[in-house]
Amino acid sequence: MPKKVLIVEDEANIAELLRLYLEKDGFEIAIASDGGTGVSMAQSFEPDLIFLDIMLPVMDGWTVCREIRKTSKVPIIMLTARGETTEKISGLEMGADDYITKPFEVKELMARAHAVLRRYEPDGAQQQRKLSFDRLVINMDSYELLVDGKKVDTPPKELELLFHLASTPNRVYTRNQLLDEVWGFDYFGDSRTVDVHIKRLREKLENVSPQWALTTVWGVGYKFELTQ
Repeated sequence: MPKKVLIVEDEANIAELLRLYLEKDGFEIAIASDGGTGVSMAQSFEPDLIFLDIMLPVMDGWTVCREIRKTSKVPIIMLTARGETTEKISGLEMGADDYITKPFEVKELMARAHAVLRRYEPDGAQQQRKLSFDRLVINMDSYELLVDGKKVDTPPKELELLFHLASTPNRVYTRNQLLDEVWGFDYFGDSRTVDVHIKRLREKLENVSPQWALTTVWGVGYKFELTQ
């Protein structure tokens, strides 16, 4: 079931930009163009994450944040054209989880969204650090890759990439998504980095099992595909 994101933003072009990128990443989106509507939709839409502008009609973002926090612990990322430290502190003290200053890089914003959502995952999801498939075990607690019960030497980033793909089988990730979510938004490499790591993983996993495969989706990216 897709995660739900509420965008509370009165600048239509910014709200639309966020909607396009978030929907492309598989999120379900709702948009409120003023603070009062934002508070109402936070209750009716029940989002997993809220992007909240500060300068809003009807009710400013700080007030919206306070109202939402009376009944909900949903993660909130505040958006503002102002970047003063005192304002950031005010937002965080009112219950916001992160703070991004406009103009922002969409890549950074998406990475922060995923980071905040990971922090709010249920305990069981956070503890899922070991994945098992036919003749394959990916163990992130011990940072080991086991094929047919034998340890295969795998650099940490290759293992993290494989674990990330295998955590959501059959989901297609773009190269940029993988750079954001595995390498982090502050990584300055390019998408060929992902290709190189996929190539190395395939060399280690080739013909291990007919039940799964690292698959290229041409023109899009990669997925860990369950074939049986």
